[in-house]
Amino acid sequence: MRRARSATASAPSTTANLGSGFDVFGMALDAFRDTVTVSMSASRGVRVVADGGVPAGARSNTAGLVALAAMRMAGARGLEVRVTKRVPVGMGMGSSAASAAAAAVACDRLLSLRLRPAGLVRLAGTGERASAGAVHYDNVAAAVLGGFVIVRTGPLDVVRMAPPRGMRCCVAVPEVAVPPKKTAASRGLVPRRPRLEDATANVSNAAALVAGMARGDTALVGSAMADAIAEPPRRASVPWLEAARRRAVRAGAAGVAISGAGPSIVAVAPAGADIGAIGEAMRRGLAASRVRCRIVECRPTARGAARA
Repeated sequence: MRRARSATASAPSTTANLGSGFDVFGMALDAFRDTVTVSMSASRGVRVVADGGVPAGARSNTAGLVALAAMRMAGARGLEVRVTKRVPVGMGMGSSAASAAAAAVACDRLLSLRLRPAGLVRLAGTGERASAGAVHYDNVAAAVLGGFVIVRTGPLDVVRMAPPRGMRCCVAVPEVAVPPKKTAASRGLVPRRPRLEDATANVSNAAALVAGMARGDTALVGSAMADAIAEPPRRASVPWLEAARRRAVRAGAAGVAISGAGPSIVAVAPAGADIGAIGEAMRRGLAASRVRCRIVECRPTARGAARA
């Protein structure tokens, strides 16, 4: 049987942390999908062709890093990686993870790696060095597997759950410039040794959030999105958060948090909530800080990275 010369896959946008689950929780959203095509190349190394304003260097592009790792695993000579960006770059919706996850699935198919889901997550995680400066798995696990994920490391273990049926989400994507290496800079704000009372608060909220997912209780999920560790030091870079949160909750949102490293914010709402009113409330909250935004109404999706 003749070996394929190329493979294409797509992967969804995601939101990470959900407030209390820094570096642990992630959830796939049906708002956007990135597409990556990986082809065999006669030239040595990895060549990246990308749109959307992302770096084209193999070692500075998340899909490129994944392809380099996959090429070493397979003993391949060279690959070409074409990235079609749809997830907004640098906005906290898992843009780097979507490209990395799609690249992992495409490389797995093209190079016959036959990786299990955990192996695909581990491979996709190598791409996060390009944006975050280190490997972390919350966004990529959600992008690879879909649904809501809980990430444990040492060794890597990912627990996947279905979000509550009917849960709606609304993401406010601000029209602001983001600095290079924004994710790495945002991670640098998080205290390495939080106070005991803050750690206790987050453990209790994280446990309640997982219980809410298991029960299908969006109200419990939303109330458990409070964060005492990562959010406080990041508020200066997301000054519209509190105003948008107050307005969104009054409009029917169950909870609001910074989406990933920001600057977007995400609201979750139960079935039957007026998601349009929640989005408008968030828009007014950002306007109070003289910031315009794009409102993205979406839902959690069970469809993770897949062949396209």
